[in-house]
Amino acid sequence: MLKSKTFLKKTRSGGVMKVVREHYLRDDIGCGAAGCAACRGAQEGPALEPQPRDPASSLCPLPHYLLPDTNVLLHQIDVLEDPAIRNVIVLQTVLQEVRNRSAPVYKRIRDVASHQEKHFYTFTNEHHKETYVEQEKGENANDRNDRAIRVAVKWYNEHLRKLSEDSQLQVILITNDRKNKEKALEEGIPAFTCEEYVKSLTANPELIDRLACLSEEGKEIESGRIIFSEHLPLSKLQQGIKSGAYLQGTFRASRENYLEATVWVHGDSEENKEILLQGLKNLNRAIHEDIVAVELLPKSLWVAPSSVVLHDEGPTEEDAERDEEKESLLKAKAMSGSMLKPTGRVVGIIKRNWRPYCGMLSKSDIKESRRHLFTPADKRIPRIRIETRQASALEGRRIIVAVDGWPKNSRYPNGHFVKNLGDAGDKETETEVLLLEHDVPHQPFSQAVLSFLPKMPWSITENDMKNREDLRHLCVCSVDPPGCTDIDDALHCRELKNGNLEVGVHIADVSHFIRPGNALDQESARRGTTVYLCEKRIDMVPELLSSNLCSLRCNVDRLAFSCIWEMNHKAEILKTRFTKSVINSKASLTYAEAQMKIDSATMSDDITTSLRGLNRLAKILKKQRIEKGALTLSSPEVRFHMDSETHDPIDLQTKELRETNSMVEEFMLLANISVAKKIHEEFSEHALLRKHPAPPPSNYEILVKAAKSKNLEIKTDTAKSLADSLDKAEYPAFPYLNTLLRILATRCMMQAIYFCSGMDNDFHHYGLASPIYTHFTSPIRRYADIIVHRLLAVAIGADATYPELTDKHKLADICKNLNFRHKMAQYAQRASVAFHTQLFFKSKGIVSEDAYILFVRKNAIVVLIPKYGLEGTVFFEAKDKSKPRLTYDDEIPSLKIEDTVFHIFDKVKVKIMLDSSNLQHQKIRMSLVEPQIPGISTDISDMSEPERKKKKLGK
Repeated sequence: MLKSKTFLKKTRSGGVMKVVREHYLRDDIGCGAAGCAACRGAQEGPALEPQPRDPASSLCPLPHYLLPDTNVLLHQIDVLEDPAIRNVIVLQTVLQEVRNRSAPVYKRIRDVASHQEKHFYTFTNEHHKETYVEQEKGENANDRNDRAIRVAVKWYNEHLRKLSEDSQLQVILITNDRKNKEKALEEGIPAFTCEEYVKSLTANPELIDRLACLSEEGKEIESGRIIFSEHLPLSKLQQGIKSGAYLQGTFRASRENYLEATVWVHGDSEENKEILLQGLKNLNRAIHEDIVAVELLPKSLWVAPSSVVLHDEGPTEEDAERDEEKESLLKAKAMSGSMLKPTGRVVGIIKRNWRPYCGMLSKSDIKESRRHLFTPADKRIPRIRIETRQASALEGRRIIVAVDGWPKNSRYPNGHFVKNLGDAGDKETETEVLLLEHDVPHQPFSQAVLSFLPKMPWSITENDMKNREDLRHLCVCSVDPPGCTDIDDALHCRELKNGNLEVGVHIADVSHFIRPGNALDQESARRGTTVYLCEKRIDMVPELLSSNLCSLRCNVDRLAFSCIWEMNHKAEILKTRFTKSVINSKASLTYAEAQMKIDSATMSDDITTSLRGLNRLAKILKKQRIEKGALTLSSPEVRFHMDSETHDPIDLQTKELRETNSMVEEFMLLANISVAKKIHEEFSEHALLRKHPAPPPSNYEILVKAAKSKNLEIKTDTAKSLADSLDKAEYPAFPYLNTLLRILATRCMMQAIYFCSGMDNDFHHYGLASPIYTHFTSPIRRYADIIVHRLLAVAIGADATYPELTDKHKLADICKNLNFRHKMAQYAQRASVAFHTQLFFKSKGIVSEDAYILFVRKNAIVVLIPKYGLEGTVFFEAKDKSKPRLTYDDEIPSLKIEDTVFHIFDKVKVKIMLDSSNLQHQKIRMSLVEPQIPGISTDISDMSEPERKKKKLGK
């Protein structure tokens, strides 16, 4: 059956165009109920159970299916995801509306619907002859959709009665819309609010905790006084932003001060790029990462960033008066500080960027109370008020909570319990927390993704050999860290008949297995990168590819993408060519094994000869790079040695770098540069490249001052002058000084980023001193490299292009996601190292070690312990508060305490211990052992219990 609608549309040129919209209606769409004779053969996807085994409901004891409306789906997705809720009908009308309003919820509902045991069924009511409704004259889209939902429920109930004469099966409408519910009941449709239905499930009382708290009535704090000003509606905000009365930006809360935040203003103008916000009322219920509208305050009300550390002390401080006291202290301190900053207040929220938050429950002191405060692990997120009957069971556990809203007369936002992760401090639980907090996709790969993997057993076919060179005869080998299973690069070097050298970098051909646009490709693009934690690897691609078919293991045939140069003995490139290939690696070596072969006087086999040739050329290439101004920086990296049974860290040491590390690095860099040139030649507008911006001069201030304090000069006008002056910064009596300077120089650098060549004109990579650069050499663990492989394959005629590959806007979106994923992976890796360092010192107890001062603060020194590659802060506090004994000098970077002066790079001895006084935020605490300063406390163990609590709360 065909419905068509004709209307006239005005064109840009002023003409009139007739538009005909056709809508097909069918009578062969199944209801989804398993065993329905009327719909046999028309069912699609997982079917509803013929006799639902849903939990017993006191409101509707008969067997039933649930049919939620749009708002229930949007706001109560946590309830619907619970294993207790099954047999749910999701209407096409509802799904389309959810898709338009929230992409994350849409994805979650699609994921739930794909689990067969949940028995969710998507019913295409908009194309069903008996459930399609047309919009009536004067009816708005929302009312039409509500009517369509009611018509579908009514049809279902009539249809299900036909299953059998004694069928008591019914469909229940779940809606929180009062008007929709009233109309449904008038029409004889069974309807309940989500809260009514969930509370009726007597066997599942825990489900009540997962209800989103949407009604503000009765959910505020007991005092009904207004704390915050009303948020302006979106229409007024947009007008204000257009007229310049308000500025739009991203709200960034402070980690150190819960009464302070900044708003990073969007747009090209450099003016007022960052606006400071101080005080609860000016923060006005914005949460970290929200997009907000701010109003600039008059200059007379501008303030300076505060140096006061203030943490929200939670349950003991429910009243806003104490916050006001703190604000006056904050402003008094701030006014005496440095320059004033543009200051503003939040007038409205443009977009909430809430996510589920991990943390711990702060149980209420009031007996029998169901209302408690939740403290997020991320200090930038405010405490959240939740209702739960499980408070005693959840104490000391890591849980997930979602925010539902923030009424203007509530000190804290309202939220609801989502999930219990496990005991705080437990290794599995803490790993899950750090993955969730850094938004690392780590769920198992779905069946839809796995369906695109090659069928095993797999072997190279004749078809695979098209446009591919057979290089299995070459003496190729890989060099990697010990235990590496995702080997994505291998090398070879051999002498040619003309006396020149042939050098090849062979990279796993992952793009052969991951084809554009399929579910496997989409999931790899979403993950963006493999995340390496201390004990665990979160793969970007399924293990069959990462550790098997794509991994260039020895003595097996593997598909590769090869970059092959002809070089002379001075490492000058005479020819470069790229080819898809088949290789058979002759050895999978660790860096230590490769080094041993190179250094051995007795070995002269083909692999050793190849490695020696590569090593000799790599040294020349490195020298050439450094002469051009490439930086050799340093950062302390640690390696944990794990107990084979408990998997707890038993030793911690800095990673040792060998010549072979540098050898592999040089050829990977060379391959990346060669490929970058080729893809940019071919796709000047659509090449995916990587750049490293030069740091602004202000970034180097600390490095220059630190070197000056040791009578050394660091020049920073170019990368070359920085590299040269770092090389010259030697101190014979203090050989480690050069490493410290390079560690400090690393901190001055900007983040390297991916970008699309058609969207930028600055391609330069500052750290490598290269005019162009990309990533080609790690496609198993980086999605950027897969895109680069596809571009290169098209450039050499080895593969076909596809529309998204040459769409610079789509490529720019991919780059944005990749930059975010890489940054989050880095943070997750650091958090994993920090957690395992805590485990190590928990078993080690208190230890004393030599350390060097990296930074000097007004009341602390930041030190680096080379033995462990560990960094920490030693705080100083005068025991007699009437005598301030700390003098800070910013020019020389030094801190004078009594007669002792601390300079950057001074050697000290520190005591290291794990401070477990705050279960939520355990940390490594350091105190000074040498030199000793009388009358100054640096050690938490010197404090009484009340003092320790005060310190913990940031007082």
